Amino acid sequence: MPLPSEVPSSSAYGTASELVAALGRGGIPCSVTLSNNRQNGSSDADCTAVVDGVSFENEISAFGPSVTLDEIGTSVDHRRGEGQTLVAAGRWYVYVRNPAYAPQVAKALDGVVLPGKELAVPSYSLPAIPASPRFATVQQLADALDGAAGCTDRKDTGGGRLTCTTGAKLGRTPNCATLQLHPDDAARDKALRIEISHPGVPASLVTAANWTVNLCDYALADQVARAMGGVVVAYDGR
Repeated sequence: MPLPSEVPSSSAYGTASELVAALGRGGIPCSVTLSNNRQNGSSDADCTAVVDGVSFENEISAFGPSVTLDEIGTSVDHRRGEGQTLVAAGRWYVYVRNPAYAPQVAKALDGVVLPGKELAVPSYSLPAIPASPRFATVQQLADALDGAAGCTDRKDTGGGRLTCTTGAKLGRTPNCATLQLHPDDAARDKALRIEISHPGVPASLVTAANWTVNLCDYALADQVARAMGGVVVAYDGR
């Protein structure tokens, strides 16, 4: 696939580390959590950015000279097909996990925003979802999860979304959880169906009213649901 025509053909940045530095200069400090330099001259980095006290994750991909533009375009098309919002220019792109911050990332890097394509949502049946409890803020939801199973190392990524580490209070090895508030039942149900629609990727969520908790430790789901007054929506990957 060719790169979209609106992507600038040139850029001042050729490596992931250069892009991280440019984000910092552009007022978006980004702390690297994972980096990799490949033999073909390509490089990758995951980093956590902070804007106005809100953190959000970015996945940076910079491609070496042996990678063709059509190969980069194919990668871009695949990621957008998965619903990912990208910022791109030259021979690199950044997956901005919170799309609300993509315009700021694009401004800092002199790139363009490539919105994710609308995902086709399967019409999977869902269990009856309780109308309560409801939470006014994602921090309140995190406090409820903390009381049930723990919710430490919190990172508010904006848009009613938060990640934390959970499981310790139930004697489990601490693992990740993603908490999300939803504006209405339709948005909640759409989010649930998307999470259980990826073949080979198991998922286990607890939900009620206007919230979901996506658990990396699937064995926690039943206990968390009982403690928080929710129900489990799960997919075994098959």
